[in-house]
Amino acid sequence: MHRESLLQLLEQLRTGAISSEQAADTLAHLPFEDTGFAKIDHHRTLRSGLPEVIYAAGKTPEQTAAIFQRIAASGVNVLATKADATHFAAVQTLVPAAEYHAPAQCITLRQAQQPRHDGTIAVVCAGTSDLPVAEEAAITADLFGGNVLRITDVGVAGIHRLLAQRPLLQTADVVIACAGMEGALPSVLGGMVGVPVIAVPTSVGYGVAFHGITALLSMLNSCSPNTTVVNIDNGFGAAYTATLICRGQQK
Repeated sequence: MHRESLLQLLEQLRTGAISSEQAADTLAHLPFEDTGFAKIDHHRTLRSGLPEVIYAAGKTPEQTAAIFQRIAASGVNVLATKADATHFAAVQTLVPAAEYHAPAQCITLRQAQQPRHDGTIAVVCAGTSDLPVAEEAAITADLFGGNVLRITDVGVAGIHRLLAQRPLLQTADVVIACAGMEGALPSVLGGMVGVPVIAVPTSVGYGVAFHGITALLSMLNSCSPNTTVVNIDNGFGAAYTATLICRGQQK
């Protein structure tokens, strides 16, 4: 349920196109629908302008598919993150139009006209190994109405590659920086641009990278004051926040 569909429902009720009982049945799932194993927040789009999102990790394929189908029935675009091929197979059985983005481990369904904002979100990753997290961020930002600019494999070990992207970076309203190992990329980016930089530590690196903890601590200690940090491998969270920043700039 999003704002436009709610207004349409109320107009149908006003004009007599539907009965009060039919309207009540439609509204019965607000603010959430209890499936027994999940409480699906159909009201989220009305509150935030962005729909409920499914975190598939830890859910069975059948649970993920059932939640996906129920969200899809409300008419909004649907996103499931950290989903594997078995999750997608189950979803596709119930929602054939769903798409799987294997590198990003995301399942999407585009069925609503998502309002586009004017902001540009640059998704930057240090190395190709960071690309799955960067793609999760890019797909999320695009589904939520953003203009996404992808810049890949520009880590500080070959900083000339990053410096060559300065003209593109200057067009961004928010930068998402995904990096593992020592996590230096966001600090460098923070010194290059005058917009918010959302740092995403990735679980990439040898030994004492500690599955992203080293990058996380490095990013938290960034000397660039325009840099903030989300959790390890949380490309989705970075894109969600970047979307809200861009939407807020238009108010």
